[in-house]
Amino acid sequence: MGRSASIFYAILGLALIALPFTGIYPVFAMKLLCFAMFACAFNLLLGYAGMLSFGHAAYFGFSAYVTGWIVTAQQLDTITGLVVGTASAALMGLVIGLIAIRRQGIYFAMITLALNQLVYFVCLQAPFTGGENGLQGMPRGTLLGLVHLRNDTAMYYFVLLVSIAVFLFIVRIVHSPFGQVLKAIRDNEPRAVSLGYDADRYKLVAFVLSAAIAGLAGSLKALVLGFAALTDVLQATSGEVILMTLLGGTGTFFGPVVGAGIVVTLQEYLSDRVGSWVTVIIGAIFVACVLAFRRGVVGELLAWQQRRRHPR
Repeated sequence: MGRSASIFYAILGLALIALPFTGIYPVFAMKLLCFAMFACAFNLLLGYAGMLSFGHAAYFGFSAYVTGWIVTAQQLDTITGLVVGTASAALMGLVIGLIAIRRQGIYFAMITLALNQLVYFVCLQAPFTGGENGLQGMPRGTLLGLVHLRNDTAMYYFVLLVSIAVFLFIVRIVHSPFGQVLKAIRDNEPRAVSLGYDADRYKLVAFVLSAAIAGLAGSLKALVLGFAALTDVLQATSGEVILMTLLGGTGTFFGPVVGAGIVVTLQEYLSDRVGSWVTVIIGAIFVACVLAFRRGVVGELLAWQQRRRHPR
């Protein structure tokens, strides 16, 4: 990591720590962090493994339902709810991954889309999800019996800590030998296979890791807002995370965070003013970004910085 990047992350960290004291609504900040985690999970799959999934909302939403059921119906603690919710998303990712990774390109995307719809109908009909009403009134509980997460500030710092841990975990994965093999498979899978790597096994592990992180983001979001709804497993939510990732820049560490920040901020602050037109505005921004910034916002900034360093 260069000096400028270290300074940037240090300033960003200080800003995030001081955010609750700046007047910004803590619940909005926590929602943004949860979707940033969701986008980072998707970017691990698309940006570094080259797999476009149209069904990532399945893990995000199903984990939210499981966590809600654990803390409401079973009245267990918050950490248990998060762990079980994340584990359920990882298990679902394993099952779906075993089916989907046998195909590539558009066929892979269509399989994930179809299975997302299957998970949606399961959540609609299953008795523990509350059907169309969803699960409401989720208690945030306490953190190891010491910190009451009902307080928005305490909950914000907990979500921030988890988000930073997830971000660093993804960075470690990408820079590990496993991550280098993933990028080799993304760039040229036949060559990676010819070198002796089991491409399907690597892609399956990446798929499960991405599903688990997406599930953790969904569980945290459900606890922050206090409910889980069918919108969490809708295909439109999968579309939103794709938009966030492409808007910020695939294959970059900070791009999905920027993309999530843009989309969530526009949805939060424009929905009351323009209503359903916020979708049109976000779509227009996405089209403009595709035309002007093919690599996404962060991707183009990195490319511009690279051109400055090596003008030839």
